Amino acid sequence: MAVSVTTTPVPAAAARNSRDIFFAMGIVTILAVLFLPIPSFMIDIGLAFSIALAVLILMVSLWIQRPLDFSSFPTILLIATMLRLALNIATTRVILSHGNEGTNAAGYVIGGFSNLVMSGDFVIGLIVFLILIIVNFIVITKGSTRIAEVGARFTLDAIPGKQMSIDADLSAGMIDDKQAQARRRELEEESSFFGSMDGASKFVRGDAIAGLIITGVNIVGGIAIGYGRHGMGLGEAADVFVKLSVGDGLVTQIPALIVSLAAGLLVSKGGTRGSANQAVFGQLSAYPRALYVAAGLLLLLAVLPGLPLFPFLVLAFSMAAVGYVIPLRESRRVAAEVEEERKKQVVKEEEDKNSVKSSLKTAEIELLIGKQLSTRLLASHQELAFRMGKMRKKFALEYGFVVPEVRLTDDFSIPPKSYQIKVHGTVVVEYQMRVGEVMILLGNQEPPDMPGEEVREPAFGMRAYSVPETFAEDLKRDNYAFADNLSVLLTHLSEVIRNNLPQLLSYKDMKALLERQDPEYRKLADEICTSSISYPGLQAVLKLLLAERVSIRNLHLIIEAIAEIAPHVRRTEQIVEHVRIRMSQQICGDLSHGGVMKVLRLGNRWDLVFHQSLKRDAKGEVREFDIDPRLLEEFGQEAAKVIRKHFDTGERFVIVTAPDARPYVRMIIERLFPTLPVLSHVEIAKGAEIRVLGSLS
Repeated sequence: MAVSVTTTPVPAAAARNSRDIFFAMGIVTILAVLFLPIPSFMIDIGLAFSIALAVLILMVSLWIQRPLDFSSFPTILLIATMLRLALNIATTRVILSHGNEGTNAAGYVIGGFSNLVMSGDFVIGLIVFLILIIVNFIVITKGSTRIAEVGARFTLDAIPGKQMSIDADLSAGMIDDKQAQARRRELEEESSFFGSMDGASKFVRGDAIAGLIITGVNIVGGIAIGYGRHGMGLGEAADVFVKLSVGDGLVTQIPALIVSLAAGLLVSKGGTRGSANQAVFGQLSAYPRALYVAAGLLLLLAVLPGLPLFPFLVLAFSMAAVGYVIPLRESRRVAAEVEEERKKQVVKEEEDKNSVKSSLKTAEIELLIGKQLSTRLLASHQELAFRMGKMRKKFALEYGFVVPEVRLTDDFSIPPKSYQIKVHGTVVVEYQMRVGEVMILLGNQEPPDMPGEEVREPAFGMRAYSVPETFAEDLKRDNYAFADNLSVLLTHLSEVIRNNLPQLLSYKDMKALLERQDPEYRKLADEICTSSISYPGLQAVLKLLLAERVSIRNLHLIIEAIAEIAPHVRRTEQIVEHVRIRMSQQICGDLSHGGVMKVLRLGNRWDLVFHQSLKRDAKGEVREFDIDPRLLEEFGQEAAKVIRKHFDTGERFVIVTAPDARPYVRMIIERLFPTLPVLSHVEIAKGAEIRVLGSLS
């Protein structure tokens, strides 16, 4: 049984093999031209190919984004130089052998260039040839060589620093292993490229010198051969062989000049990214005022006597027009980029909104509104967003940090007249609004003689009276203070945020607050957080202060106070008590009204009860709080009775107690009246004006 095996050729491998063979054959052909005589028509093909290759190199040099994109330039430059020198030798052989046959003896390309450039006069051709040599050798090649030398030197000197930068980025996690390898590879390519360019620039310089020497040898040798061997007159021999030699020199120097220009463009590009036209026109046209000044100068030259009007006038108007158009195009481009970025952001937000991961994210503060209440407030949504923004700004000024944005959501799953306020996804409060009614804050007043119902204000629990909106004008006339649905909602939201300030101060917020401090206080915070207290411990101190509505806007004073006490105590509560004493001036100032702070004393009986309930260790520090449950219940009832009476009058006051008992009194009071401050005697600042309203016993 015969088995036939069919193999499928690999096109890519075959193409690579064929390219390798053709490239090797091309190099061998160049070497063969150095030694073997070739006919004039092949010389024409070789010279045309040399010019085309030079133009191709120039175009690639113009359009690459960065020099490393043309890293094979030194190799290509060597091959192009060898091609021109091989053709020079081939043309020298033909000129010296058959130059007596006329100007087309070395091919029609050399003959055509000699007739085109020299116009039949070899003196003109010789001068043009020398000028091209000077431009190429002294101007372009010398400058390119110097740039390549300096670029190679600075690139090699910068390699250790760049390698250390890559290692630092890798250690910091800013890049991964693959990115680090790519950057190291790019660094190696860059150093090799600039080192190669430093040597390759010598090819261009040597090519210019060789072209000059070969042309001189052709002229002298051609005249000698024509006069001595072919019986030509001295003048005739000089005319023929100078034309041929200079034509040959021009044909080889023009591509040499083009390649030199490409090398100059490549090494002078430096660290500029983008093609040459982008770099040049982008930077020249980036300053319209410079174009206007240049246009003004050209206009002045146009009106000067003796100078031609037309060229200067055309250039002046052209530059002015460009200076006018460029800012317009730039503004349109920026607007288009902004619009494109906005569209991408909208698409990204839509994708995030519909993704599963988005359902795992919870808003830090969220306000959910029922269907009927949402319809009622629909016209006020813009005002609601504006007032919530002002409320966040007020909190930032009052408490020293920016509370998160409030997410507003229409939720038809809750009762239609209700709203809910969530903190970190948990419902904190829910209230059913009396839609279409206004709320009168009564305090100790009697309700107005209007149809309505007595209710409790949701934010503070004060007595209130709800009446239809149609009576709003009558209430204004009778000097009753009232609030509409929107104001009630915002007041409640504001109070919920105040009650949850500790939960809203995240670790990220605390770090941002520290970063905004002066360098000295940032250093102090770093010192205490590495030696005495951790950053989460510092955050816990700030949270406890905010829990009692103590502003942290003077964070530098808090840091100083923590630095004083943290090396000596470990308990966060003890640190907070010391910080409160240091900040007594601010605390009393915030709690004063009209320069006077109203206080309720704890009373002698309860002072003694709390003092006896504190159990201390051998060092005298409070170890635990042990109070009789009956006394605790009695204290709560008595305190609630007295505090409620003062609350109903709308007074702002604080409770004052002994320093050791303050945290425990606060712990009991906050369950009955979360917004009522509790101070110790030592937290009352010097010079603070006190008015005692009474006592709790």
